[in-house]
Amino acid sequence: MLWELLLVFIKVGLVSFGGGYAVITLIQREVSEKGWMGSGAFQEIVSLAGMAPGSIATNTATLIGYSKAGLGGAIAATVGIILPSLIIVICIAVFFLKLQSNDWVRSSFYGLRPIVTGLILYAAVHFAFSGQSGSWLSWTMAGSLLICGGCLVLVAKYKVHPFAVILLSAVAGIVIF
Repeated sequence: MLWELLLVFIKVGLVSFGGGYAVITLIQREVSEKGWMGSGAFQEIVSLAGMAPGSIATNTATLIGYSKAGLGGAIAATVGIILPSLIIVICIAVFFLKLQSNDWVRSSFYGLRPIVTGLILYAAVHFAFSGQSGSWLSWTMAGSLLICGGCLVLVAKYKVHPFAVILLSAVAGIVIF
């Protein structure tokens, strides 16, 4: 059973592009084909995996492995889903180390910074305005912008630790909302 878990999750790990949520359907297919669990049990595992810190795909693999073969199964499934990504990252790192002094590579990374920054800003704005009904100018948005601005000042100007800023933001959200 341990080898079977390892091989199934290596196969899943090899095609796990698009993040953890994109892989859940593949994991469900593999689990149902093997007859390891029904859809209800699988949904419970995915729900639990989503609440735990870390990647939902890795957490799901770990919980499935544990449910099928105990601690050894959890280890086999976790190693299986992580191993392909680990090998790919190591290969890219070796390749990058050899090319990091290349002017074209350095220039391309400088060119990618504004794109990545723009994508992150877009995601933040989209997240901030999603779920807003009616006008975007509301007391809720004003409170959110106040908390956001306060966080920015605390981190950038006063160098407050991000964990403390998160806790302060939670308190501010309780007080304001």
